[in-house]
Amino acid sequence: MDQVQIFEGQLRGEGRKFAIVISRFNSTITGRLLEGALDCLTRHGTLREDISVYYVPGAFEIPLMAQTLAKKEDVDGIICLGAVIRGATDHYDLVCAESSKGIAKVSLDSGIPVGFGIVTTNNIEQAIERAGTKAGNKGFDTAMGVLEMVDLLEQV
Repeated sequence: MDQVQIFEGQLRGEGRKFAIVISRFNSTITGRLLEGALDCLTRHGTLREDISVYYVPGAFEIPLMAQTLAKKEDVDGIICLGAVIRGATDHYDLVCAESSKGIAKVSLDSGIPVGFGIVTTNNIEQAIERAGTKAGNKGFDTAMGVLEMVDLLEQV
C-alpha cells in the first residue's frame, strides 16, 4: 500500500520575524491579547527584537495595516488582535464582517500567514473570558496558529 505523505507545521519561532497589529479600542481586552501573543512567540523561540507591534485605532483599520506590512516589511507572519463587543446598533456586524474579510484577503493576496485574533463577543464578560480567563487567551492561540502556518508553508 502506498504511503501517505503528511505535512504539519511545527511551533518554531527561532530566526523568524513577526508583526502584531493591535487595536487600541477596547484596550483592556486587546492588551491582554497582546500579552498572550508575545508569550506564545517568545515561548517558542522568537526573539523580542524580531517582534514589531503596530497600534491602530480600531478593528476596522487592522486589515489596511496588515496589508501595508505584508508589502513593506520583512515579516514571516502577522498577528491581528482586536476586540469588537456588540452594541445596540448594526456597527458591530459591519466591523466584524469587514475586518475578518480584510484580514483573510491580506493573507491570501500576500501568501503570508495572517492570524485573526479579533474577539467578537456579545458583552464585555465574554471578551474578558477570551482574553485570558475561562476560554483561554485568543492572542496566544492566534500566535500559535501563525507560527504553525509559517512553518507549514516553508515545507510546501
